[in-house]
Amino acid sequence: MLSFENLRGAVSEGRKEKFVRHMKKIKTGLEIFFKKPPESIQNKRIGLLCNQASVDRNFQHARMLINKKFPGQLTALFSPQHGFFGEKQDNMIESGDIRDPVLDIPVFSLYGKSRKPTREMFDRIDVLIIDLQDAGTRVYTFIYTMAYCLEAAEKFNKKVIVLDRPNPVGGTRLEGNLLSGESTSFVGLYPIPMRHGLTIGEIAFLFNSQFNIGCDLKIIPMDGWKRSFYFSDTGLPWIPPSPNLPTPASAMVYPGQVLWEGTNISEGRGTAQPFELFGAPFIDTSKILSYFDRNDLPGIILRETLFEPTSNKYKKELCQGFQIHITDQDKYQPYTTTLMLLQAVIAVHGDLFQWKMPPYEYEFKRLPIDLILGDKKTRQKIEGLDKINEITDSWKKELKEFAEISKKYYLYK
Repeated sequence: MLSFENLRGAVSEGRKEKFVRHMKKIKTGLEIFFKKPPESIQNKRIGLLCNQASVDRNFQHARMLINKKFPGQLTALFSPQHGFFGEKQDNMIESGDIRDPVLDIPVFSLYGKSRKPTREMFDRIDVLIIDLQDAGTRVYTFIYTMAYCLEAAEKFNKKVIVLDRPNPVGGTRLEGNLLSGESTSFVGLYPIPMRHGLTIGEIAFLFNSQFNIGCDLKIIPMDGWKRSFYFSDTGLPWIPPSPNLPTPASAMVYPGQVLWEGTNISEGRGTAQPFELFGAPFIDTSKILSYFDRNDLPGIILRETLFEPTSNKYKKELCQGFQIHITDQDKYQPYTTTLMLLQAVIAVHGDLFQWKMPPYEYEFKRLPIDLILGDKKTRQKIEGLDKINEITDSWKKELKEFAEISKKYYLYK
């Protein structure tokens, strides 16, 4: 019979064995790229859209690796929201253009004066390489920065190479309504669900073909990634793609917990556990818990807690709320779960709860929650306390149709 220490050692060895197996097995598009670089890149001026998370398994940055492999060819860098080094904490905090302190080449911000590459930017390059870690969520702006780059590449006759990376919330499960036309914005350009189930390479493929961008696009797939994998299954190092996704757990809750950004409830920004924590000074946690039946929130435990944000909503105020602890990633449905939590807060604290007013991501008239949810009718149904399972059931047909469309762009089983 195993003692506790032996059992713990066996479990640890099992995890180590799985980790080592995946470390050997999964290679990102960045790593595959250097095995056999496309001929189209030879003797061409290279641009690179990247940020601090664009590293290989040894934490070497993509720009340094590309510069070493193709000396003198890397002529411009491009950065998404939050800045080249991921230093900008919040939404609508712009980054300026800078020069890379190591390579002494320009870094053009695509979340500053412009969110679209200009002709002057693209005149410096022949080929744009994109290496970004996405979050697998419709409202994460990196995929729209990429989409704008695809559009600019088609307009200015440039080639694009996307180096693929894992979808941290997996590739088998889809959640949510498709974006409606009235809710398009920089947090939603195309009719896709909140949890889209595609890698950044696959979604580039879908954007370019399904939505008729039509640029000269090449995807460098990963080796060894499976659709069933969460980030914790990859053995790859997690570098926060943005400041408020510090861990794979924060990325896992993000497809739902991002909804709080459209409310007067803190989404945990300004704490060490953004999106895992949520609450407000007026939340009565016991009443919120009593709103649910025992099996309403599968795959998680809601732990009552207090927190005090150092910035953002309720700065230096004591908030009552919860931390989401994921107990089963396969059962947990982040979008549906937060819809239920949101409706509970409205039902219990309707007199104190409020939708956040504009602006939000450069939209100055429409409600932020309508942009995040991607459909004004969904917000109205939640306000009206329609049953969440009836709301989610109404999406099944369009979600099934999207699933069939997206399968055409799958690069992995």
